[in-house]
Amino acid sequence: MVSFPEASQRFFTRAFDFQGRSPRAEYWWSYLMLMILYLVIGAVSAFLGAIGVILLVIFLLGIIIPSLAIIVRRLHDTDRSGWWFLIAIIPFIGSIVLLVFFCMEGTKGPNKFGEDPYGGHIGSTFS
Repeated sequence: MVSFPEASQRFFTRAFDFQGRSPRAEYWWSYLMLMILYLVIGAVSAFLGAIGVILLVIFLLGIIIPSLAIIVRRLHDTDRSGWWFLIAIIPFIGSIVLLVFFCMEGTKGPNKFGEDPYGGHIGSTFS
């Protein structure tokens, strides 16, 4: 199982890696980390005015490619091409489809995108 600190580290160390797979835990912990950072930077930017807005824009521009990379790797874990991300273009329905894909368990064992991130052994969710 991937922990919050490990997922946060992988988000940045694999920022430009569109190959391989990322398990659910890695994706969702990274998503939580990004939301926390966004809220903190957003709150700080509210106090800093124009400089804060610039900070927020820099943050958002800085996470575009790493966010796309983890989305593609998460889709790879469910044995789907990263191009499935383009379904988000379809209003409402595309986002729901992606949410379902992101919540699905990855394929057990190797698939065409690489080895199982858990090595074929997934522990209990609540252990």
